[in-house]
Amino acid sequence: MSELKTDVILRGDCIEVLKGLPDKSVDMVFADPPYNLQLGGDLLRPDNSKVDAVDDDWDKFESFAAYDAFTRAWLGECRRVLKDEGSLWVIGSYHNIFRLGAAMQDLGFWVLNDIIWRKSNPMPNFKGTRFTNAHETLIWAAKSREQKRYTFNYDALKAFNEDTQMRSDWTLALCTGHERLKDEDGAKAHPTQKPEALLHRVLLSASRVGDVVLDPFFGTGTTGAAAKRLGRHFIGIERDETYAKLAENRIKAVIPAAPEDLVVTGSKKAEPKVPFGALVEAGLLAPGDKLYCPKGEREARVRADGSLVSGALTGSIHKLGALLENAPACNGWTYWRFKTDTGLRPIDALRAEIRAGMQ
Repeated sequence: MSELKTDVILRGDCIEVLKGLPDKSVDMVFADPPYNLQLGGDLLRPDNSKVDAVDDDWDKFESFAAYDAFTRAWLGECRRVLKDEGSLWVIGSYHNIFRLGAAMQDLGFWVLNDIIWRKSNPMPNFKGTRFTNAHETLIWAAKSREQKRYTFNYDALKAFNEDTQMRSDWTLALCTGHERLKDEDGAKAHPTQKPEALLHRVLLSASRVGDVVLDPFFGTGTTGAAAKRLGRHFIGIERDETYAKLAENRIKAVIPAAPEDLVVTGSKKAEPKVPFGALVEAGLLAPGDKLYCPKGEREARVRADGSLVSGALTGSIHKLGALLENAPACNGWTYWRFKTDTGLRPIDALRAEIRAGMQ
């Protein structure tokens, strides 16, 4: 196997090029494979103008069996080059996404989510014979069912979404306007160019700064552009030289974000563990200090060993809070407050001071 080179566009058939990449060498795969649309003739608008549909040779397969064989071949190679803690994303329409999902499961991938990309500006159904096709589906999968770890920037996405959990339905516009690449005649350079906003969210979700992202169907380089902007490395595979050159020029023009602006909101689970007793040791609280419940109706005294006492009840900040509230559990860090000149503040603010000093 050759040494892994990143931030490159490798020319050639995706399966043959994939065979030349080292085992377990990439952190994430994003794949936008041919959809095998099975078009049955020209599609016309009400004014009889022709719709610029996907009719390129790369989207044509002689049968479902041929498409399935192609799918399993490239997915198998992607699984080989994916690190054991990596993940894979594929995108498709109703024409192919179910076949892709079945092949992924058969090959050992473990589906984590399906994401609905709801298009805010979908193409109308000109014939009026079906529902307007207003979405595409992304499947996000771990390399295996046994995989213990994979990147998911939950807290960053929650911050991105105004402190609300990110849902599995994303409303984003189609690629239009200045972002849409055009050829010399002013026509669309690529029929299925994805919006960079979509790749921004995918990369923000499931990769870290410095990760290597592989796109085996690179097209005009949306994955590479988003990766460069977000401080990730990319490997693109593209067999069409026209698309590859467009992608190269596009990515060269991208200005990466400054490193300090790529730091994402971290998970509290990943922060250093701080016992309540550390607040007493540091002098942020003293034995005998009083703590209060959120409404100030109940109080407890701090003891030198980091436990609390309230009347005849004693215990940790969590246990005593649960006893006083007659609850099965309690997060003492957010339950207990200490007095300040401006009112009651959660003791979690004191824990944050300890953690800041540990950085």
